[in-house]
Amino acid sequence: MTRPLVFQGTELTLNYATSAAGSLQVEIQDAAGRPVPGFSLAESPESFGDLIDGRLAWKGGADLGRLAGMPVRLRVVLKDADLYSFRFGGSRD
Repeated sequence: MTRPLVFQGTELTLNYATSAAGSLQVEIQDAAGRPVPGFSLAESPESFGDLIDGRLAWKGGADLGRLAGMPVRLRVVLKDADLYSFRFGGSRD
């Protein structure tokens, strides 16, 4: 769980590695720790592999633009995996 943070951009990319049986999931929460609708753990497909710049998406899509500028927390669930870094990026055109 991260501390509350404010980001700019429209997407979340991660640098992570999982074992063959491992996985990674990310939930976005509001500053109070409540899951943001559309970005809950249940809506986060498991991610697998060894990626330097893996773009994260939820069942409803990957666009985080509506959350930009608001304080949020990231809840990261790792199963036999390592998370090295995360970055918000992209822009609205």
